[in-house]
Formats: sequence, C-alpha cells, structure tokens
Amino acid sequence: MDIPEQLANDELSTGERIRVLRESRGMSRAVLAQQCGRGIEWLKKIESGERELRDHGLLLQLAAALQIADLSVITGTNTPAAIAATVPLGRLSHPGMPDIWAAVMTRSLVPAASGPVDPVALQGRVDQTWRLWHTSSHNRTEVGALLPDLIRDGEHAVRTLDGKRRRLAQIALSDIYRLTGQATAYVAPAELAWVVADRALAAAHGADNPPAIAAAAWNLGNILRETAYPEEALRVVNEAADLIRPHLDGAPEDWRGIYGALQLHAAVTVAREGREGDAWRYWDRGDQVAKSLPATYVHPSTVFGRANVDFHAVSVATDLQKSARAIGLADDIDPDVMPSVERRARLWVEVARGHLQRGDRTAALHVMQMAHRIGAETVSYTPSARTVAADLWRNSPRSMRAETSKLAESVGITTAG
Repeated sequence: MDIPEQLANDELSTGERIRVLRESRGMSRAVLAQQCGRGIEWLKKIESGERELRDHGLLLQLAAALQIADLSVITGTNTPAAIAATVPLGRLSHPGMPDIWAAVMTRSLVPAASGPVDPVALQGRVDQTWRLWHTSSHNRTEVGALLPDLIRDGEHAVRTLDGKRRRLAQIALSDIYRLTGQATAYVAPAELAWVVADRALAAAHGADNPPAIAAAAWNLGNILRETAYPEEALRVVNEAADLIRPHLDGAPEDWRGIYGALQLHAAVTVAREGREGDAWRYWDRGDQVAKSLPATYVHPSTVFGRANVDFHAVSVATDLQKSARAIGLADDIDPDVMPSVERRARLWVEVARGHLQRGDRTAALHVMQMAHRIGAETVSYTPSARTVAADLWRNSPRSMRAETSKLAESVGITTAG
C-alpha cells in the first residue's frame, strides 16, 4: 500500500505515525485495536503519545494490520525501535504441524482399544522429550515427530486410569501439552495454541498438583504475552506464584524452580512494557530463588537455574533498550554452563538485538551466526531472530551483503528481488 506523504516528516512520533497510517487506510480505532487484540482506549493513548509503545510484538501486529512491511515507517528513523525494521510477512510453517494438529484437534470422545499405559513410563518418555527439546539444534523437527504419539498416549492414559495413577497421567499429559506449546510456538494456528495451553492447565488442575499448575500457567503466560496480552500474562503468572508460594518452605527443588521461572517470566513481560523498576524487582526475586538452590540446579522444562537467571538479565536489559548494560551483562556470562541449546541460541539473539540498538551491525552479524550454529531451528522459527536477520540483510553495508544474505537465507528469509 502507498505510504502517506506526511510520514516523510521525521519529527512525527510513533503514535502520530500510527494515526496517519490508520486514517489513510480508512480504519477506525476500534478495528485496528481489535486486530491487535487490544481495546480502543489503549490505541487512543498510543496515538496521543500518552503511552509509549515498546512491545516489539505489538509493533509487528500493528504493521501487519496496517499492511506495512517496514517497521521504520511506523517508528521513524530516529527511534530505537527502528533497529528492527523488517516485518517478517506470512505465517511460519513447519512440516510436522499437520500430524500434531491431527493429534490435538481430532481427539476422539471414545477411548482407543489399545492396552493400558503406564503413567510412570509415560512421564519418563515426556522427560526424555523435554531433554531432546533443550539439547537438539533441530528441536522442533525432532520433538515434533514424537509429539503425536505422546499426545494420544497421554489422553488414553487419563481416560482409562483412575485414582493415583490417573493423577500421575494428568501431570504427564499437562507436560505433554506444555511441550507441544513450546514446539509449535509461532508455527501453530492461534486456535491450536490456545487449545494446547488450556488443556495443559486443565490436566494440571485435574491432578491437583501445584507445581504442574504453576508450570501450565507459565506456559499460558508465554502465549498471552506473545499474542499481545501482557496484562493478562502478568496476572496469570502472578496468580500461579501466589498459589505455589505458601508451599515453598521445605518443598522439593522443582517447586522452587518453577516459582523462580514465573518471576523471570514476569520480569520480561514488564520489561517489554518499559517498566524498568518492576522488571528488575521481578528479576531480583528470581535471582534470590536461584541462590536458594544448588549451583548446578536446572529445572527440567523451564531450565530455571543460575545460568538462566543471568541469561534473563540480558533479555530484560535488551527489552528495556539498555543495550550497553545488556552487552556488558552478556560479556560476564559463560554460555556453556547453560545445558539448553535452545536457550543458548536465544541468548545470542538477545545480544544481537543489543548490538543493533547500538548500530553495530558487524557485531550483530557475528553473534547471529553463532546463534544459528548453536540452534538453527531456534533462530529460524523465532520472530525476533528472523527480524534481526532481515534487518541485517536489508540495512547492512555492501561489504557485509554476502554474509547477511547467507544468514537470511539460512533462516528462511527470501532475499530475491
């Protein structure tokens, strides 16, 4: 679509640019706000400048709704958000999705005629698949291949068992659906993402197991945050923390581990809203939890532990646009202490974002190449990583074009034309 001439004025704020684009498309505030999953008052405050728009996911949603392929049209060339200027167009796809969709969305109302499922053995398979998620550089493909059978076996176990064995099966099924949410993030249709999150929470409630409920809430919070509902995401993780907090004294390590993961989730959520003080307060709570656990402790699914707390400090600083602090924090981290390949790759993506905020494209390219070597599918299927790769390809100097084009193509960004 054509870009209004008024937007050539670099003095316009982000909110003013959104208003100009919206009006040029003949869209009401109600329509645009609805497409972003927000209310009219929220958009009114953005357009008037009463509220600053920092959330990168919301910027992408606005750009898509306004049919803008370059975020700098919305942010202007003089704003920090312009460092991630390319909007990845179209839904990401993965060949494993049809089988996962079939397993989730065609759940039979009648139990299968197969034999009984041992819930302890089922949980062992789930735990092994979580380890694969965190250790494989092609985790979506390898985990995605295992999920359909796990989903069907978990559902069958819950329907055919009773008593304590049924509760164990419900915990395993909640874990399966949480893992499904992780493995299909950004590639699943919205309806599947919500179904998976709801089933994980329902299974955990059915087991009446506080850490399972808290872990399912952590998963739901991820979906809420990534679909532009940060207030709801924060409410969910805080309620989960409140639920588990009374049980922490003398509780098993994994209870404290999921409690700490909820604090880090909240820290990132409010950092993306620009709430610096609150972000670091939540991070401090997570830090205190990590200090109460053995130095080598790692939560099996969220990978909460000492290393992940330090990794999250980089994420919080980056989301707060504090690039110098983010890079300084990253300099003090030994990434090899993190057992999760997926999390290590995401750390380098955050560092690359920090370098882009400072305008250092050479450093950003270097660490993005590292991220891709570590976790190819993490980079290829994470919007923030794809946005960095696309920005490097479009905006780097000619001397870097060959390398940035290679990176863009390796993560699935078309560079032709």
